[in-house]
Amino acid sequence: MARRLAARGVRASEVVTTTLPPGRAFAELVHALPRIGAVLAPLDPRAPARKVDVDAPVEGDEADVELRDTVDPGAVHTVIHTSGTTGEPRPVELTYAHHHASALASAENLGVEPDDRWLCPLPLFHVGGLAVLLRSAIYGTTAVLHDGFDAEAVRDSFESGEATLASLVPTMLSRVRAAALQRAPRLRALLLGGGPIPAGLLEWAEGVGLPVVPVYGMTETSSQVVAGIPGVPLPGVELGVSEDGEILVRGPMVSAGALHGDGWLHTGDSGALDERGRLTVTGRAEDLIVTGGENVAPVEVEQALLAHPAVADAAVLGLPDPEWGEAVTAFVVLSGPATADELIAHARERLAPFKVPKRVEQVAGLPRNPAGKLLRAEIVP
Repeated sequence: MARRLAARGVRASEVVTTTLPPGRAFAELVHALPRIGAVLAPLDPRAPARKVDVDAPVEGDEADVELRDTVDPGAVHTVIHTSGTTGEPRPVELTYAHHHASALASAENLGVEPDDRWLCPLPLFHVGGLAVLLRSAIYGTTAVLHDGFDAEAVRDSFESGEATLASLVPTMLSRVRAAALQRAPRLRALLLGGGPIPAGLLEWAEGVGLPVVPVYGMTETSSQVVAGIPGVPLPGVELGVSEDGEILVRGPMVSAGALHGDGWLHTGDSGALDERGRLTVTGRAEDLIVTGGENVAPVEVEQALLAHPAVADAAVLGLPDPEWGEAVTAFVVLSGPATADELIAHARERLAPFKVPKRVEQVAGLPRNPAGKLLRAEIVP
């Protein structure tokens, strides 16, 4: 693959974009580019058209060039775009050292077994999916790639014992539950991140023997940096919270270009640290709703609504209101019968009065990106 890329003119330090789907050709490209010294830039195939260098398996002649056997840890390995949940996706440069530090931190947290098989139905143009492919290569273990997410295929992978590790987002796991998963005999950890986790989903997972590990991370941190509830920082990760409640992160897996002048990554997420340094994430700082002078984190309200058995998905916004400034408003996808009044009453039992939705609207679906993250800005009231 490297020699075929070289024959097509790919040279050291060149950024090579790709929209290849998950699978062998993508994996070959990921591992071939370092042999040339080129940089990987996976793109979302649904994004607006831009120059794409590799959109099909590379065939043809091979160039007689000398390939690299070593890499500079500080060189850029990947340019990954953020998920774009709060605006235009931004390119983030991650070096070999960033990916390596992320893999080592995950290994110290989860351990590595020689027969590990890490299932990844996540898109590989997001860091959560690509990290599975990279850390499996670093460990010398197996990555199992699905061609996109299919709930039945994931269910079968768990039940057959094909996977010992897996990475999903909550919406994916909810669909696996709907596919009637019964057991996962070899699964030793299921990393779950990318959004709020309904309490009922965790209870179901425990009941069928799924060892769920909630995680928190982002493109700028080369994937996960916190695991568990409340979140414990992975080895090498430092956490902080600013005076206005913003989560701060630093460590060897954090992109240098994302650091502020104070040496910290300012995540844009709100949260709190307890006396033991464990993290609770309360949501995006810019999503905070101010209603009647009180602050409301949409994630907390969404969690309360998702605890209702008829609510399959939920999103909460603060809409302009002449009396409250912003009115807490919920949009829900139902999987069973429930009225707006019933859901408001359900929320009232679990939330402070000012956090209870003033209005609940039923919708057919909510906008999410391929990684399952809610696109709050695309919700049309």
